[in-house]
Amino acid sequence: MTALTIALSKGRIFRETLPLLAAAGITPAEDPETSRKLILDTNLAEVKLVIVRATDVPTYVQYGAADLGVAGKDVLMEHGGDGLYEPLDLRIARCRLMVAGDPDAPPPRGRLRVATKYVNAARRHYAAQGRQVEIIKLYGSMELAPLVGLADCIVDVVDTGNTLRANGLAPLEHIADISSRLIVNRAAMKMKHARVKELIERMATAVAA
Repeated sequence: MTALTIALSKGRIFRETLPLLAAAGITPAEDPETSRKLILDTNLAEVKLVIVRATDVPTYVQYGAADLGVAGKDVLMEHGGDGLYEPLDLRIARCRLMVAGDPDAPPPRGRLRVATKYVNAARRHYAAQGRQVEIIKLYGSMELAPLVGLADCIVDVVDTGNTLRANGLAPLEHIADISSRLIVNRAAMKMKHARVKELIERMATAVAA
């Protein structure tokens, strides 16, 4: 029997996925936070966990390097979701994708400049409003961009909003509610249907509980 591989990222998503995997009868043999291994065994010989960056999970699943994965909706919106099924909202790692900036700043004279790592999501959001904006891609410390005049506002995920407040910024527009989703490779859904379906059903029961 070929192994069933599940792509996960370290940190909050991994921690909050563990109880759902346990409900499906899967427990990792090692903690990815302390292990240097990128492929972890589980208590089931036929199930492996692949540890990748959060932004890479949909790519590994899309191309069949993993059969299933857990990815945030923000990552999936940015990726586009080609070649993937998204059968289950796990309702974990919840946050919001927002436009944020200085609420007291005067409106920009020219085109609005938006700093974000969510380039596609930001572009779609402003296109739906019929607004032309200049998108500046950043990979971290988004809150700095309006403070130093790099951008008028940012598009980023907001959890508590503490970092925004600490830097004199506030949420301005809501784009989407974000949570982590179980995603499945389309070929795996056909070739390993019974095992994938059983895993989805067990995790769905755990989510509902």
